[in-house]
Amino acid sequence: LLPQREPASGALLGSTCLLTNQVCSALSRIVVTKSRHDEMVSALASAFGSIRVGDPFDPTTQMGPLAMRRQRDRVESYIARGISDGARLATGGRRPRDLNRGFFIEPTVIAGLDNSAKVSREEIFGPVLTVIAHDGDDDAVRIANDSDYGLSAAVFTRDAVRGLKIARRIRSGICHVNGPTVHDEAQMPFGGVKGSGWGRFGGKAGIAEVVRNGTVVWVGCISIIIGSGIFIRSIFDNRVGHRA
Repeated sequence: LLPQREPASGALLGSTCLLTNQVCSALSRIVVTKSRHDEMVSALASAFGSIRVGDPFDPTTQMGPLAMRRQRDRVESYIARGISDGARLATGGRRPRDLNRGFFIEPTVIAGLDNSAKVSREEIFGPVLTVIAHDGDDDAVRIANDSDYGLSAAVFTRDAVRGLKIARRIRSGICHVNGPTVHDEAQMPFGGVKGSGWGRFGGKAGIAEVVRNGTVVWVGCISIIIGSGIFIRSIFDNRVGHRA
């Protein structure tokens, strides 16, 4: 988040609580300017603390359980590791006291760590959000790119030109400006870089993934003598099918 953007906790909420953050492009880190770090942590703690966790069949529920016991154990181990590394829990971090059945965990906001911490660097796949302070645009980009993953990112700012410039510097398959990380459209290519996979689906790039380009060169029968050289016409045979 750049300095001139008001706290975007509402927009960020859906990226973390959707499907209990068990989504490939779900939000896990927020990199915010130091001057607004505490304000953002407070806003997120307030927003996340008000999330209604419960039965997913209840229409009033805003976030359900994790998929299985071992996943809840994994999420809890990350939270415990964060605390041992010096993290401050702004909210959450526990199992809801009123839910004895199901693999529930409270929406959790972690502050006080830098990007070298385990919870900052690894994919937790649970409703845990780490807030990291930056010293300016270059530092924000450095932190954002200092990751083994690169599927989806977002930049929040009131300055559209500045936001676009920052987005172009982030090494991620997708980068949204003033929108959640969990958002894709069928006509646009979807895919990541680094440890977030290969290839794309959606749009022309998705079609290109199943197209084999071949070249056929006719020599002699379709040729034009130009001085001492020969002009050779090439034709391309594009075939759609499965790759071997």
